[in-house]
Amino acid sequence: MKRTLGKSGIEVSALGLGCWAIGGPWIFLGKPGGWSSVDDNESIRAIQKAVEMGVNFFDTAANYGAGHSESILGKAIGNIRDKVVISTKFGYDVDEKSKSVSLHNDPEEDSNLAEHVRSELEASLRRLNTDYIDVYLIHVWGLSIERALETRQVLDALVKEGKIRTYGWSTDRTDAIEEFADTPNCSVIQQQFSVFDGNRELLSHCEQAGLASMNRGPLGMGILTGKFTKDTTFSDDDVRKFAEWHPGFKNGKPIQTWLAALDSVREVLTANGRTLTQGALAWIWGRSAVTIPIPGFKTVKQIEENCGAMQFRPLTGTQMEEIDKILGNVF
Repeated sequence: MKRTLGKSGIEVSALGLGCWAIGGPWIFLGKPGGWSSVDDNESIRAIQKAVEMGVNFFDTAANYGAGHSESILGKAIGNIRDKVVISTKFGYDVDEKSKSVSLHNDPEEDSNLAEHVRSELEASLRRLNTDYIDVYLIHVWGLSIERALETRQVLDALVKEGKIRTYGWSTDRTDAIEEFADTPNCSVIQQQFSVFDGNRELLSHCEQAGLASMNRGPLGMGILTGKFTKDTTFSDDDVRKFAEWHPGFKNGKPIQTWLAALDSVREVLTANGRTLTQGALAWIWGRSAVTIPIPGFKTVKQIEENCGAMQFRPLTGTQMEEIDKILGNVF
């Protein structure tokens, strides 16, 4: 299973892998931003296992682990850089020593915008141990369109210089993408999307405009794996304890609406021998030909399950319709 990254023509596996969780603990704007503790050696083994199983697309960010995720990814793919496609993100101040991430003093009035973007790129290149980035994404979800268009000028220059191959924006705002992506060098957007949530209007725009839709949260931050209950709790260094911005969590726990909805579609998602995780990924492929889910991971076992979804291919049209019918009165 393959996908093309929009207008760039870059071909990737239909499954990408999100490297947020392997960054380990870190602080984002004063709160925990990681997914608790990690084993770096296990992370490296997991990445290499994914490549063995046919995945060549990895998404990370300068934020994740305050640079640690990029460093681990760089170590894992050091000898096979030419065989993988790397997406990373920028837009915040990263302090690698204190493991903390903050906003620029005023990102909307930064007179040194080009200098900031270039310095962030160089830091990511250093951590990833590479001399180019395949996909470079703005990470500031709510950045103004005006500021994003100014940033786009810098990104176009970086494409011309060969520092990056293409670029995009991690945001769910359709109006922002309509303006920002109207240029030859922008070919990818990253949006939150799963069986239970996501901006379908934005996805439709991607289809019409020749953009790839990278899908963060394809497993609902873990809810769609079926491993959680209404009593599930998370450690103090796990971002999900504070994820009030995510529609599937409230007060640090999965919400009952999502858990009940998962039970209602379980039989369809697990048809043909799939696990729930694999069914949730197959649903995303069945929704559109431009989607590329990027589930997270921390272990080789998770990689084997995630990557194993590709052998089942997308859900059928009949299965997609059945799920839409079941969820019609819920979402």
